[in-house]
Amino acid sequence: MPEPGWYYRLSQFFREKFGEKVFKIPVHAGFTCPNRDGTISRRGCVYCYNPSFSPEAGRAEVEEKRETIKNQVHRFQARKEKTSLPTGSVYASHSLPRRKYLVYFQSYTNTYGDNTLLESLYREALQIPGVVGMSVATRPDCLSSETLRLLTCFAREYHVWVELGLQSAFDHTLNRINRGHTFKQFQDAVSQLADCGVWQCVHLINGLPGEDKAMMLETAQSLNSMPVHGVKFHQLQVLKHTPLEEMYYQNQINPLHLEDYLDIICSQLELLRRDLIVHRLLSETAQPALLLAPCWEGGRGQFAQMVESRLRVRESYQGKKAAGL
Repeated sequence: MPEPGWYYRLSQFFREKFGEKVFKIPVHAGFTCPNRDGTISRRGCVYCYNPSFSPEAGRAEVEEKRETIKNQVHRFQARKEKTSLPTGSVYASHSLPRRKYLVYFQSYTNTYGDNTLLESLYREALQIPGVVGMSVATRPDCLSSETLRLLTCFAREYHVWVELGLQSAFDHTLNRINRGHTFKQFQDAVSQLADCGVWQCVHLINGLPGEDKAMMLETAQSLNSMPVHGVKFHQLQVLKHTPLEEMYYQNQINPLHLEDYLDIICSQLELLRRDLIVHRLLSETAQPALLLAPCWEGGRGQFAQMVESRLRVRESYQGKKAAGL
């Protein structure tokens, strides 16, 4: 649990659970999304261009092919372990990793596929030396009963997170950004996952079209009554190659200013249960040239320091204003 004046960081949780830092390895498993392949829509969410936040998706797009999960993980491990790479290999197989890793199935919808394929890809990742678990990014409408059983089985042996994209608790916002699911579907998915033994992280976006601060706070506060374990915050980013780009040039959206976003994040933290693990406070793009707005100075580390400083000034901390605390 965080000390007063702070918030509950994911790094703190990992130290408590594993006794050391755990590194997340983002991988691209070749999935698509029902909001892109025509099942729900072909437009996708208005803000989404996967290579902008997924390094491996960007690499696959440039190279027009996808590396195996094992090679993606080994390449990341080699960089972290500072391993000398033998000729013709991406990893020194004779060197066991000294660090612990969580494989992050990041790109698109990572439960959207045949269960035999899902099991094969998850197992490929989890059997790599040094890997203690996985994090699976998905949508609340892409969790079949068979997939839930598969996640339950892996969670008995490994540390498994399921990262659910919610973005907003307001259906009219979800419709406006073309999410293709409702808040009720999200709530149902959370309830189903609660019986699987997995850890649940919810993605929220601040600054969505038509939303004010009160709505953003209400979305964050809604998590308190659910069996979720973590939250990942994002600021709405206007990226090239998205429908949001056209909305931006037509002055239909006004991206948040840094000071406003800082105030919103601190206010959201004050309303959150103190045991909710904060995975991220700020989004960063893997390809900065794609970002149109907002263009802020500094990165995640600097912003985290700003949040901590602002909470101290406010004599506040995560959970200070949470109901019942």
